[in-house]
Amino acid sequence: MTEHDFLAERFEAHREHLRAVAYRMLGSLTDADDALQEAWLRLARADTSEVANLGGWLTTVVSRVCLDTLRSRRTRREEPLDTHVPDPIVAPAHPDPAEDVVLADSVGLALLVVLETLTPAERLAFVLHDMFGVPFDQIAPVVGRTPATAMQLASRARRRVRGAAQPDAGLPAQREVVDAFLAAARAGDFDALVAVLDPDVVLRADLGTAGPSRLVRGAKEVAGQAILFSQDGPFAHPVVINGAAGLVSVSDGRAIAVFSPTVRGGRIVEINILAAPERLDRLDLPGSN
Repeated sequence: MTEHDFLAERFEAHREHLRAVAYRMLGSLTDADDALQEAWLRLARADTSEVANLGGWLTTVVSRVCLDTLRSRRTRREEPLDTHVPDPIVAPAHPDPAEDVVLADSVGLALLVVLETLTPAERLAFVLHDMFGVPFDQIAPVVGRTPATAMQLASRARRRVRGAAQPDAGLPAQREVVDAFLAAARAGDFDALVAVLDPDVVLRADLGTAGPSRLVRGAKEVAGQAILFSQDGPFAHPVVINGAAGLVSVSDGRAIAVFSPTVRGGRIVEINILAAPERLDRLDLPGSN
């Protein structure tokens, strides 16, 4: 086995963990894969003969790459944050049992939406410490701060994240509510739609190049928008989105929208819709060609 092959084998052993870190940091599957590619290139060029913990070393490298990406993204961002929907991870409605562990470790789309509002340093400190248990003395050099300041960054992020909608446990209970929403939308039953929505529900629709994105608040207002979704209803099929019940709408074999509701207390408290064709085409979505 050559040195290159040996390094590649060791990198692959850490790929799943590194991609999870990058996805939570960036909210983009494409950017996460780019971060891993850059990490591999740096590994191939580096002398790691004295690296005792390669997994930790690679996590630091990926984190630095992600931090640079986040900082660059903030300087050139054009779309408003309040309507941006991160890339979803979509699985079949009845995933293979082998995927159970992956789904159980999924981070909800609603949480990723909140992470988008954090500063790059806050996001990195929160993701590494609260999601992956990295000590603050290891996070500090990555963000160029002291461990105490890194702790403060994570604390500020934590306060923001507490407002993220957390779904009810159990896919069957979530699915029942999502199915009720879909049935009411298809039937054009306004009262039934309002009944399944939390009074303070938020709908976020990211249309990308397909048109102006929108942010809608309140049960009656969101129910009024549901008529647009009902046009896609006959083609909608159930999926699991970031570990929670959701829907994908397909037309002529092509996905036209990913519908990701957050169900809490038996009602939908948040709806994130990704309908940006240029991004949907890059996702591997069940039911689409």
